[in-house]
Amino acid sequence: MTVAGGLICAVDVGTGSARAGIFDTTGHLLGRGEHPIAMNRPSANHAEHDSEDIWRSVCRAVQAAKAKAGAHPDDVVAIGFDATCSLVVRGADGRQISVSTSGESRWDTIVWLDHRALAEADECTATGHEVLDHIGGVMSPEMQTPKLMWLRRNLPSSWSAAGHFFDLADFLTWKATGSTARSQCTLTTKWTYFAHDGGWRRDFFEAVCLDDMLARGGLPDEATAVGTSIGTLSGAAAHDLGLPASCRVGAGLIDAFAGSLGVIGAHAADTVDRHLALIAGTSSCVMAFSGDPRMVPGIWGPYFGTALPGLWQSEGGQSATGALLDHIIRLHGQGGEPDAQMHARIIGRIGELRAAEPHLAPGLHVLPDFHGNRSPFADPHATGAISGLTLDASFDGLCRLYWRAAVSIALGVRQILDHMNAHGYRIESLHVTGGHTRNPLLMELYAGATGVAVAETEAEDAVLLGTAMAGAAAAGICADVATACREMRQPERLRPPDPSVRSAFDRDYAIFQAMHRHQRELSRIAAERSP
Repeated sequence: MTVAGGLICAVDVGTGSARAGIFDTTGHLLGRGEHPIAMNRPSANHAEHDSEDIWRSVCRAVQAAKAKAGAHPDDVVAIGFDATCSLVVRGADGRQISVSTSGESRWDTIVWLDHRALAEADECTATGHEVLDHIGGVMSPEMQTPKLMWLRRNLPSSWSAAGHFFDLADFLTWKATGSTARSQCTLTTKWTYFAHDGGWRRDFFEAVCLDDMLARGGLPDEATAVGTSIGTLSGAAAHDLGLPASCRVGAGLIDAFAGSLGVIGAHAADTVDRHLALIAGTSSCVMAFSGDPRMVPGIWGPYFGTALPGLWQSEGGQSATGALLDHIIRLHGQGGEPDAQMHARIIGRIGELRAAEPHLAPGLHVLPDFHGNRSPFADPHATGAISGLTLDASFDGLCRLYWRAAVSIALGVRQILDHMNAHGYRIESLHVTGGHTRNPLLMELYAGATGVAVAETEAEDAVLLGTAMAGAAAAGICADVATACREMRQPERLRPPDPSVRSAFDRDYAIFQAMHRHQRELSRIAAERSP
């Protein structure tokens, strides 16, 4: 049953900030707010959030969005949340439980990009359990099981004190309503829950010595479908957010899955397997729908009903993309702080250099796996490489390196796309959203290097839009999520591939693939000769 009109609030918690938007029922963004969140980096592979800091940032972002939209609080009838797949630990009484080697209770959240649990991820993979069939055959340290294994082994007092384990999106719906319901999106994609076949595989948790995880973490036997209302705002949350207590709260989503709704959800009713969503920011996720389960090595999934009920979804990605370009700037002697002004200065100079040399720095090549390879090799131990360096330490040298790093990011997408097409997909268009849409080099390269049409949504923030679509379904504004995707979709601008650059990028791609082979060979030799 649908209800009349109203506004929808959508919240997206990323790696560095919380964003909020107020949408009308046609999908137009009326106002947007953003507030930074803190991150603790006690060591190279550790990254931690304070979940109370996140909630405060969410509330400030919502209030800012509401003010910019000029919305009366009572007009907001629904709120939805999406977030990174970070792990929040709370006690049975709701208090914060430390996940940090510092012991500070405020650091109660292991950030998605944290790689402290590499060894534990390898142990999960070594089990050969059937859950691996739905995550590309290899457990990633970015998923929750290895992180929980690490917590139990290294911080036993925190494990003993725990009463709730939340994916960050589920934590936000808990803060909003008090409900401990968990989303089918979060549990299926990051917790090895089989939404298509009976739920949990308890023997897997027994095999990795987490036999008490479900009970200790307060995890339910059944997940809640996306587009479902889990209740209304509690009095405290309504006060914090500045929204009415009657506001319906939808089940949460992982951010990339929300983005897939925002850019290709409306296509799912027809040519479902011909469109690929690229949600690109600090890292990049590529998302595809299919009507049947397609198991692809090195690609997470297939997951059932994680964004659109009745459809399967697969997720590939690159663990460091925007973060790689930032790193290149920090690494180079002519770099510094990778803020928007520095990126713009570099991009502007690259344009000048390419006027004389269109395919800039053809002898310089980058392997972008500086934070592992998520797809198609599913190797969190993979490392990056730069080939063709000289003694050039000038600013132009930085620009050439930045350009070639951007080329490598686009070639990585081509590699994932080719891999998926070899396993049953027929990708014809790439739908891009996220921070990369503000980088003209990357947007040009995605079309040139992949050889497929690139569609850029006119939605100002397609991740927030996807979350609003799920919220509209949860509130009964739309009959279901698929209907919301059709009714709230925004126009797209299409960039066709440029055939004149194909041969140059084919050459780069051959070198890119050779670098992968050489890097694996070097790793093999190093492993054989290590003491």
